[in-house]
Amino acid sequence: MLGLDLGLHKRSKVISLRKALIWSAIWVGLAVGFAAVLYFWQGRTATLEFTTAYVIELSLSVDNLFIFLLIFRYFRVPAGDQHKVLFWGIIGAIMMRGIFIVTGVGLFRKFGWVIYFFGALLIYSGIRFATQGDAEIHPEKSWMLALFRRFIPVTDDFEGDKFFVRRSRLHATPLLIVLLLIETTDVLFATDSIPAVLAITLNVVIVLTSNIFAILGLRSMYFALAGMMEMFKYLHYGLSAVLIFVGTKMLIGHYYQISTSIALTTVGIILLASVMASVLPKRKKL
Repeated sequence: MLGLDLGLHKRSKVISLRKALIWSAIWVGLAVGFAAVLYFWQGRTATLEFTTAYVIELSLSVDNLFIFLLIFRYFRVPAGDQHKVLFWGIIGAIMMRGIFIVTGVGLFRKFGWVIYFFGALLIYSGIRFATQGDAEIHPEKSWMLALFRRFIPVTDDFEGDKFFVRRSRLHATPLLIVLLLIETTDVLFATDSIPAVLAITLNVVIVLTSNIFAILGLRSMYFALAGMMEMFKYLHYGLSAVLIFVGTKMLIGHYYQISTSIALTTVGIILLASVMASVLPKRKKL
């Protein structure tokens, strides 16, 4: 599907809202189809685990889109070049998350006490989500970019959709800097999202596929939601509550098991409430 998408969007161009919505629907439809396959392959429990993990990953990915939007605006990335950055960013995200997932599952199975560490981390992340306020981007303070510039010169302006150009020597373009920031942002979000999914299941197939399906739809969802980001101003409170709930589920797992169906229902209610609070108009004060 990634190969097909790259072929269809071989030339960088602005993706229309209609096309973005169609592709978003295709990715969600594929996830639903995979859930149906899981139902006949591994049963009801596996299907519920996948659905819960997918909803959590997709919800956290939507919050990630806010950071992507800020990065693109900060660097004034042309709209036609944003698709290419997101495409290669997703390729890197799949590879890095695969490593995170295999490592995380191994740690959980070998060292049972690690679950308490990740549970506490998720609760801390949830509180941070609720109190961090408006996100700000300060690329000039990034140690990674400072280190990168010491070894590879960067051109002053964009060179079309190219990541590298050759002058007297090889130069990177600002578009590559943007790609590196997108990848770094995804790694930071993965430290929250992957432990949240591992709280639902340790089935590597389910954890990996739920991550991949959520990431694959992220690019199309960005273009579908880019103009409506400010509408979801209360979403981060819902995501905060989800992380705290999942972290609590991890901490009490040895004493009280919350079923996957209850976890899915709780996550769904929290996210629906935060979206409704964002979308519904406020009552005018009399």
